[in-house]
Amino acid sequence: MRRQRGSHMGLLLLASQLFQVGVDNIPPVTLAVLGLNVYLFMFPAAPLMKACVSVQQAYWYSDWRRLLLSPFHHADDWHLYFNMTSFLWKGIRLERRLGGAWFVYLLSVFSALTGLVYLGLEAGLTAITDDQSYSMACAVGFSGVLFALKVVNNHYHPGDVTYVMGFPVANRYASWVELVLIHVTSPGTSFVGHLAGILVGLLYTSGPLKAVMKKCAGIVTSNGYNSGPSAYYNNSGSSGYSGTGGGYSGYQPNATNYARNNPPPPYSRGLTEEEQLGEAIRNSLNDREQARAEEVRLRRLRRFDS
Repeated sequence: MRRQRGSHMGLLLLASQLFQVGVDNIPPVTLAVLGLNVYLFMFPAAPLMKACVSVQQAYWYSDWRRLLLSPFHHADDWHLYFNMTSFLWKGIRLERRLGGAWFVYLLSVFSALTGLVYLGLEAGLTAITDDQSYSMACAVGFSGVLFALKVVNNHYHPGDVTYVMGFPVANRYASWVELVLIHVTSPGTSFVGHLAGILVGLLYTSGPLKAVMKKCAGIVTSNGYNSGPSAYYNNSGSSGYSGTGGGYSGYQPNATNYARNNPPPPYSRGLTEEEQLGEAIRNSLNDREQARAEEVRLRRLRRFDS
């Protein structure tokens, strides 16, 4: 049954954002994940209280299906809007860098692992404080995955600066600063859910997760699902809510040489994500116009030669 939630202003703003960016400028995986989140908001696979994940529901009652449902359901249209606009920027940058196949893989692993880390943190808090409310806290939304993606994105742009509430923050610290600020300014958000996302991102960038994922991908490709590991690897940026309820792979043999030969564009420094996105789109459109002008020029030359 379709949800009726106020004026759906968040959905309208999200549609406006997509229109401004242009569907043609959004890579296919990012666009598909955006569409999935919007679809499940309009036609949810389960009511929110049966989609959110908590220690009580997932572990005590063995309802593990919630690990799959919780990242893709949202509390309201504003929750959806803020998460998807944040994902739009991160998705465009990371999918273009990692390739579509690896980005799908990354999102799948991050979605499941963020939920598992969240459950572990809440269970640990319950044991330490002897407060059962931690085990009953039920979280829903894509923001944990977004924090993991932010860590990965910042890892690939260590010298860049992110503006948080107007103040420049080095990318290596941006996720931690945003974690605290969102918790202070929006008390209804899931601090533990966001922290889980950061930890998953760090497991990928500084821990063993990327190596494990590459190993698993190599096993799959060696079993005949792909012609070889290189074919797999070379294909080719919120708030969450909680409540209480019952390689890199874009595979480069030498990452240092790649970074030296492919420096980040000048507009990636000192701008907000939205400003960077707008600048990138303008550059993309300019490239297209130049290509069209060159094509017209070549056609004229052919006519002249004939």
